[in-house]
Amino acid sequence: MTTTTNSIITKDQALSLLETIIKQSKADGVFVTVNAEESALSRFSENQITQNLDRAQVKVTITSYYGKQSASAATTELDAASIEDTLNRSQTLAQVAPDDPEWVGLLPLQQYDPRFPANDEATANFSPLQKGEMIQQVAEKCRQNGVDGSGTLSSRVKLQVVGNSEGLRACETGTDANFSFTARVGTGSSWHQRSSYSINNLPVNYIIDKVIERAIASQNPREIQPGCYPVIFDAAAFADLLPWIIWNLDARAADEGRSFMSSAEGGNRLGESLFSPNVEVWRDGNHPLLQTGTFFSDGFPNTRLPLIRQGKVENLSYSRYWAQQKETSPTGAFYPIVMSGSDKSLTDLIAETKQGIFISRAWYVRYVNPRTLEVTGMTRDGTFWIENGELAYPIKNLRFNQNLPEMLNQIDDLSEVQRFGGTVVPGVRVKGFNFSSVTDSI
Repeated sequence: MTTTTNSIITKDQALSLLETIIKQSKADGVFVTVNAEESALSRFSENQITQNLDRAQVKVTITSYYGKQSASAATTELDAASIEDTLNRSQTLAQVAPDDPEWVGLLPLQQYDPRFPANDEATANFSPLQKGEMIQQVAEKCRQNGVDGSGTLSSRVKLQVVGNSEGLRACETGTDANFSFTARVGTGSSWHQRSSYSINNLPVNYIIDKVIERAIASQNPREIQPGCYPVIFDAAAFADLLPWIIWNLDARAADEGRSFMSSAEGGNRLGESLFSPNVEVWRDGNHPLLQTGTFFSDGFPNTRLPLIRQGKVENLSYSRYWAQQKETSPTGAFYPIVMSGSDKSLTDLIAETKQGIFISRAWYVRYVNPRTLEVTGMTRDGTFWIENGELAYPIKNLRFNQNLPEMLNQIDDLSEVQRFGGTVVPGVRVKGFNFSSVTDSI
């Protein structure tokens, strides 16, 4: 794959800047990040472009350490005087900061996976004209079908460099793109979104056709009684629920009794069969749909790691501090999230379902009880009743109150996977999902 370059700062320039700052530091230790990003986003509404945003920025962040004291300062100005001022501010603030009771030393030089994040030339060079032409195609299809279309189309090229006074050095570049589309007509609406490292890999035409079809079909919804129903989640909807589970696989919260992973006998529930055997989740930046970075923002390696296998939690997230307290190894963050799927399509899951509810989107998901991981939210943008393997008719949107670990325990089938931001998930069928009330939202 062709390597892209960042027009506002090159890798060599960023590394040189990092080395200069480390050499000039007078603190006991210093950690430096250089983040450069060129991004472009277009919004469209009522079948026409409404906003174009282009942003190019380099941000330098310097964290100085004096014993267990530390402070950070940042700048977007790259001239020598601004860099020197930022370094001095971080050093001055660090010397009056209180001691950090959870302080751990700076990372030494790390070993990273021998691979490179995806760098797509077409995405890095995606022009405003190309973007306008793509959105024009969306608008034209919407007009032809009598719907109002809105959404966003974005692309980004990024560069990240990190290093510290203990010898840590890491540098990589990458690209990503995203398309989000909503269609509305009368009392009906539908939505979908997809992400990729390449603008050319976004299935824009497929999304347009599918969303318009569902929007038209979702008009004049019927009301059903709240209750517990079998549910099929579109992958895009499930992508808004699974991360809540993964974010809460935190060892410290579990050990301190603040998590659904806490054991009644003390400690945590690592290794217990909590979920359906169909559930397998990894941290995997090298997944073909992702191809993201090899390190986190602190320089810790981002390697492939099993999180849930055959329904059992295999790893909990350990910060460097908590790993030190428990005399184990730190894990780094559980991101990006990849859940295994199958070779079935979403249509296959629907065809194999006698009765149930199809959910296109999970909206406004919020905690009800963080300890048990019960959440509330609403369906939106196309909710349908399934009858004898078909989407029989649209139904009014519903509010749900659901314990998410129980939801994962109820999964009995999966579709093929898709990417949404930094998450790769399948569509899923859940044997029972709890709805508490009807909502008039569309």
